[in-house]
Amino acid sequence: MATPVQMKHKVSGILKKGYYGFSWTSLFFGGFPALFRGDVAYGLGVLAAGVVFGAFSAGFLWFVIGLVWAFIYNKNYTHRLLQAGYEFTDTPERVAEAKRALGVAL
Repeated sequence: MATPVQMKHKVSGILKKGYYGFSWTSLFFGGFPALFRGDVAYGLGVLAAGVVFGAFSAGFLWFVIGLVWAFIYNKNYTHRLLQAGYEFTDTPERVAEAKRALGVAL
């Protein structure tokens, strides 16, 4: 289950939610959660890969791509927020749990 963690940009002060853990929404809806988060390139890429590979495998590879995507997307998204200058601003317990789950130095 995905767990949200509050993040704030160091310079602009923009607040966003990062996530860690398994993404059920990505499993069921493919790249659409990425599109709704404004992550257009990743969302369209997963949708395109799912359609192309699914067409050649009677839908089996669509499921495989969705399953792999559900395991990696939240961690990938939150790591890219960190690289873009966001930092964790949630409760100390939630921040420690997020850093541990994401493999970020405590």
